[in-house]
Amino acid sequence: MNDTDVSKQIQQMVRFIRQEAEEKANEISVSAEEEFNIEKLQLVEAEKKKIRQEYEKKEKQVEIRKKIEYSMQLNASRIKVLQAQDDVVNAMKESASKDLLNVSRDHHVYKKLLKVLIVQSLVRLKEPAVLLRCRKDDVHLVESVLDSAKEEYASKVNVHQPEIFIDSVHLPPAPSHHNAHGPFCSGGVVLASRDGKIVFENTLDARLDVAFRKKLPEIRKWLFGQVAA
Repeated sequence: MNDTDVSKQIQQMVRFIRQEAEEKANEISVSAEEEFNIEKLQLVEAEKKKIRQEYEKKEKQVEIRKKIEYSMQLNASRIKVLQAQDDVVNAMKESASKDLLNVSRDHHVYKKLLKVLIVQSLVRLKEPAVLLRCRKDDVHLVESVLDSAKEEYASKVNVHQPEIFIDSVHLPPAPSHHNAHGPFCSGGVVLASRDGKIVFENTLDARLDVAFRKKLPEIRKWLFGQVAA
């Protein structure tokens, strides 16, 4: 084989190696591009998923905030309604309390009422001797009905007539412009055992409080169409 043939063979081998190298390089390039596209797609999908999750999280947070704000507004509205209802009820009680003052102005009617209140108190206490406290202005009326009250109580309960001592300390007077914010009493009596361990408050104000508490559900239903819890 001469030099020319050897040279041709070498050139053929070079071309073959070069072609194989190019084909291999193309394969590597195509494979690398495919892997790159796959990885890029995975990264894009992962980022999309992350964005969706973040959006859903923020959406839930917004929804929770809306529910909290709605609940707060609803509670605030309920409190306002309840406060308005309480204002109406308290105004009604205050009006009734003012009307109590008229009871003691009619001495004839009030005298009979004092006797009833004293007898009721004696029945509740069932003590042989009691201390009676009343307003200073009512002392003369109380004194005028004591004997008949003791007699009625003794007859009703079938016991001896009790001893009743009028306390030198008096209940507060009726409310006035001079004593608008101080303690007051619209009338009635307070009886206690001699040792002070048993006390029965039978003033007009105390009876109003008891009646008002007892009738409050009915009052609310009548005023607002529902029974308060």
